[in-house]
Formats: sequence, structure tokens, C-alpha cells
Amino acid sequence: MATHDLVKIFDSSKIRVVWDDEQEKYFFSVVDVVGVLTEQQTARSATIYWAVVKKRLKEEGADELITNCKQLKLVATDGKRRETDVADLEGILRIVQSIPSKKAEPIKRWLAQVGNEPVTICNQLQRAA
Repeated sequence: MATHDLVKIFDSSKIRVVWDDEQEKYFFSVVDVVGVLTEQQTARSATIYWAVVKKRLKEEGADELITNCKQLKLVATDGKRRETDVADLEGILRIVQSIPSKKAEPIKRWLAQVGNEPVTICNQLQRAA
């Protein structure tokens, strides 16, 4: 799978995004989106929040949301590439719906806009370091 790491900005927050050339679609970092929705101050606290949400979803029988997540290596805050849960547009929108947040509607609109953008030269300039 040929992928390109990108960073997109939502409301001054960085969200790591991966473009998959073969599938011709974006995959969004679940932790980054959860962090924005829940206004977490650190990547670690967003990761913990996502772990709690995953556990709750499993208990509620919504395992398909979690199984639709992939793990890809993305650049972490320490600069190393680490396995990170990612979801395509449909999956990430479903995750957003499962988390109560005043930012849910704005981020859904943003995700829909970004998710439908083709990868262009301008987008490639935004690649993560």
C-alpha cells in the first residue's frame, strides 16, 4: 500500500492524515480527532480517552467501528513512527457520532470536506515531517 503522510489543520489543531494511493482515500488518526472532540491537552490523554471509548463500544456491541480501524505508522509527538489507529472517512464520522462534543458538527463538516479532496501538489507540501 503506497501512502502519504499529511497533516491537516482543524481549528488550530493538527490532525494526522494518510492518503492511500491504491484505495484513493484518506485515513484519519482516530486519536487526533478524539483529542480535538474532547479538547484533550496532550496526545497521551487523547490516547487514553480513545482506549476508554473503544472499551465502551466493545461492551455495547459496536465492534464493527473498531474492526474497521486500521493501524498505520504515523509520526508521533516524539518524532518516531508509531502504530496508530486510523479510520477512513465513513469510519471516523461514525466514531465522531459516538462521542458527545460541541465540536462534533464542525469537525464532521471539516472531515467531509477534507475526505473528498484529491491529493494535489499543494496537499503534498503539507506532508508530515
